[in-house]
Amino acid sequence: MLVEKDAKGFSGWLMSFLLAAVSISSVTLLVKAIQAENTAMILVCIAVLGVAIGCFFGLTVVNPNTAKVVQLFGTYKGSIKEQGLWWVNPLTTRRRVSLRIRNFESSKLKVNDQDGNPIEIAAVVVWKVVDTAEAVFQVDDYEHFVHVQSEAALRNLATRYPYDSHRDGDMSLRMSVLDIAHQLRDEIQERLAKAGVEVIEARITHLAYASEIASAMLRRQQASAVIAARQKIVEGAVGMVEMALDLLSAKHVVELDEERKASMVSNLLVVLCSDRDAQPIVNAGTLYQ
Repeated sequence: MLVEKDAKGFSGWLMSFLLAAVSISSVTLLVKAIQAENTAMILVCIAVLGVAIGCFFGLTVVNPNTAKVVQLFGTYKGSIKEQGLWWVNPLTTRRRVSLRIRNFESSKLKVNDQDGNPIEIAAVVVWKVVDTAEAVFQVDDYEHFVHVQSEAALRNLATRYPYDSHRDGDMSLRMSVLDIAHQLRDEIQERLAKAGVEVIEARITHLAYASEIASAMLRRQQASAVIAARQKIVEGAVGMVEMALDLLSAKHVVELDEERKASMVSNLLVVLCSDRDAQPIVNAGTLYQ
């Protein structure tokens, strides 16, 4: 496995000045040699001028948050990350690699969650290249590699959890947003580590049931909400009834036998748990008539 290393580059401004001076001197001497009809000097001046012009191709510009990967006849020589004008061997090839932070938003993937329900899911991945040697030489196209592996990790994560949890404490794609985001980032990072890429953040941006079951699952969610609300209402009503009976007994307002308590509990629960306004009926008699 190739490990990133710094390439040895020379100051481009200094080399530009030296090459310009050599080129001007060579042209001046070439003119004099032609006038003197000195064949040997003419050949030497042409050779020096040709080398100087060729060395100008060794100048390379490195922009901020950009690196140049340097190769000489297929051999990796290093990477230049420091911005500025540099000069390297003109026979080398220099590939530009961006070190800027980039983001990738996946397409809406249709997968089955842990319960087998078809869902649509998409995510955004924020990433950057941290090892130029691995990014260039370990994979064929590191940008395409990021896209494919991110979607593969997202699919794998979606199949491990249900869309919605039916018990308290269980993780789900909809409710455990932060935990799911951390797991998604870790899984994508594990897949992209070999490509010299660091995943900064990964979050789900779209989550919905597939269209063919969306209406049915909506009714299911509404029913679950109604049941949960009713449970809270019943718990509160039982507490209020218990408090009312305790206060009546403690203050000796009225003595109630078991049958009267049962009737009072029944009436209070009907009033407290009903989703409509109560319409009381006055009983002029007694419970025993």
